[in-house]
Amino acid sequence: MKIAILLMTLFLSLSANQLQKVIDRASAGSKIELPEGVFEGNIVINKPLMIVGQGEKTVIKGRGEGTVIKIRSSNVIIENVTITDSGSRHEDVDAAISIKDAKFCRIKNCIIKNCLFGIDLQNVKNSVIENNYISSKDLTLGLRGDGVRLWYSNDNILRKNRLYKSRDFVIWYSHGNLIEENEGEYGRYSLHFMYAGKNIVRKNVYKHNSVGIFFMYSKDTIAEDNIVISSLGTTGIGIGLKDASNFIIKNNTILYCAKGFYIDRSPFQPDMSNKLIGNKILYNSIGMHFHSLSINNIIEKNVFKGNIENVYDDSGKGITHSVQNHWSLNFWDDYQGFDRDGDGIGDIPYNLYYYADKMWLLNPNVKFFYGSPVISILNFLAKLAPFSEPLKLLTDPKPLMYEGEAL
Repeated sequence: MKIAILLMTLFLSLSANQLQKVIDRASAGSKIELPEGVFEGNIVINKPLMIVGQGEKTVIKGRGEGTVIKIRSSNVIIENVTITDSGSRHEDVDAAISIKDAKFCRIKNCIIKNCLFGIDLQNVKNSVIENNYISSKDLTLGLRGDGVRLWYSNDNILRKNRLYKSRDFVIWYSHGNLIEENEGEYGRYSLHFMYAGKNIVRKNVYKHNSVGIFFMYSKDTIAEDNIVISSLGTTGIGIGLKDASNFIIKNNTILYCAKGFYIDRSPFQPDMSNKLIGNKILYNSIGMHFHSLSINNIIEKNVFKGNIENVYDDSGKGITHSVQNHWSLNFWDDYQGFDRDGDGIGDIPYNLYYYADKMWLLNPNVKFFYGSPVISILNFLAKLAPFSEPLKLLTDPKPLMYEGEAL
């Protein structure tokens, strides 16, 4: 991305308290090169400007209150600096960097530590946030600030950032953004969308967070080639869709999560569908969890392997919504059919039923006994000599015989 800025270099020897003065004196379009050292923060940049440090040892240190760097102009670049010690007030969104009402800005190769919020963008467009390390203050998870926060910010690139022990990476009321090759560990929502559309989410890696990627009240987005590992706890979700329409979710890997996919009233628009294609859903407690009315999804060429339950539908009362989705060409590790013609597709459809498991659809407390010998015996007897009509969850008319065929 081109930054429309005329660069002039100020070769100045700065003491710790001179940075704001140099910024105020600099002409629009100037480049300020910071040597190694500690410089006083809580600065305000209100003109096109470039600030470049020497890396980890060039530190802009806040006062422990407020925001360390406020950018209130377009065409501002900050690179190769360490930013520390913001304030701790959530209502003020105390952050390392706050950008408002701007475009064509770039934050690159920065280290953010001991700041409540990391990088906060409000009404920011056509900007780049790239290759930054971001952590919050040493607080409990819910009291940390968001590592990256977009609010009414469109057409930005957020690439190769690493969030560690932050809270959320938030995309709210923001459209047309590219979020790629980021990492997130030990946070809450590693990526959270609300009222956002036409974003692209790809090649991100999220580990040990409460939730991997969650799309809420959003539409027209592509999520591909992401990896979500170990979203655990009672709310642990790999990828979630709530009131989400016209999504393409493809070629993602979801591994060791409490719930691989969580689908809640999606698609929300009755004339739309979501496409879940080519995903690897591996070794989760529940591979795909349907909640509330979620029909007309296209679910094809996915691998369901090693999950305790491949699909779970909590509709209850003998009604399942999962059966009303389009299932085809998925690999199921519990499929018991044959492939006599060798075309890689099973000769008979894959049907998933609940037998004794129907008890914990109606009474979740029974789930405590899941995997116990008594439930296993009940399931075996119910399949051998059914004493009640089983509950059909889905039919895949063309199940794949080999998981490699789905990739």
